[in-house]
Amino acid sequence: MSILSGRQALSASQCWVVKIGSALLTNDGEGLDKQSIAQWVGQLVWLRQQGVDIVLVSSGSVAEGITRLKLKQRPKHLHELQAAAAVGQMGLVQTYETEFKRYGLHAAQILLTHDDLSDRKRYLNARGTLKSLMGMNVIPIVNENDTVVTDEIKFGDNDTLGALVANLIEADALIILTDQDGLYDKDPRKNTDAVLLDEALADDESLDAMAAGGAGVLGRGGMVTKVRAARLAARSGARTVIVGGRIKDVLRRLRSAEKLGTLLLPSQERQVARKQWLAGHLQTRGQLVLDAGAVKVLRQKGRSLLPVGVKSVSGRFRRGEMVVCVDEMGREVARGLVAYDFVDAEKIIGQSSDKIESILGYVNESELVHRDNLVLV
Repeated sequence: MSILSGRQALSASQCWVVKIGSALLTNDGEGLDKQSIAQWVGQLVWLRQQGVDIVLVSSGSVAEGITRLKLKQRPKHLHELQAAAAVGQMGLVQTYETEFKRYGLHAAQILLTHDDLSDRKRYLNARGTLKSLMGMNVIPIVNENDTVVTDEIKFGDNDTLGALVANLIEADALIILTDQDGLYDKDPRKNTDAVLLDEALADDESLDAMAAGGAGVLGRGGMVTKVRAARLAARSGARTVIVGGRIKDVLRRLRSAEKLGTLLLPSQERQVARKQWLAGHLQTRGQLVLDAGAVKVLRQKGRSLLPVGVKSVSGRFRRGEMVVCVDEMGREVARGLVAYDFVDAEKIIGQSSDKIESILGYVNESELVHRDNLVLV
């Protein structure tokens, strides 16, 4: 894939996760850089006006908390880090809310832990909430829920969180705004002859040596975490750009296909990558037996699996877990993430989707397995 085609595909993409790092959000350790935040918000609003769905993953709560608490350095103890995050989160969200309101937009705070994205039911709940907010023209602002995590905070860097959110909402692109212009072949802070890498495949192992090095004083991750994040995002087919957040109009210019930063591409096209991720990522928890009509619809038309096409259910699966779909002869047809648990699935199979609410008293989705969460085998 050429640089031009990669940049053009990026500019045409319609769902971006934008991550802003701590080094960009603070004003030389003197609190949040509100002027810079205002500039990024302006660009995010412009992207939204261009029809791009946006989720913002923002660092900065710990850094802002350190400033508000007048601490001389980043705390080393977990409870102190969590306290700083709790205090700093207030200022961070207030700043974003003020800036987005200037454009008549609402922002929403979403605090996640990695557990939220590993538990299938909570995964689908988080996905549904983010999708709903974007549909309401709201900008979700995601951060790790630092105040309740039990692992060391350094293991929860927001580069990784950004990639997992990109997987979660099937984003086309992950934009990582950092204090470097992109990924260099060696550390530019130590080597004056360092060369900026324009484009590469995210799974290129040679990137690891190029990215070696630590993070800044306020940040949790260095360039290594950004490369790893790009690999995570690539699993569901997202492109990643590592780029300097201080570059003037950086988001607008990326949208215009300008060659800025480092573009890291997935090895496969988005849909193929996501289907493979689904097929290999989860253990199966149950089985759905499909009638001939449902098998034909899945194989020939690529549609979702509706309850009406299912003859029987087996297994004790929860909503969001992987189930195997077989034909009446027991031959595997597909597998996917089911939208209802086994108890409710048994009640609605063989029924039309418009009867789900009257049977269950609620509706998660009209499909038993949505086509975006289904892979043929």
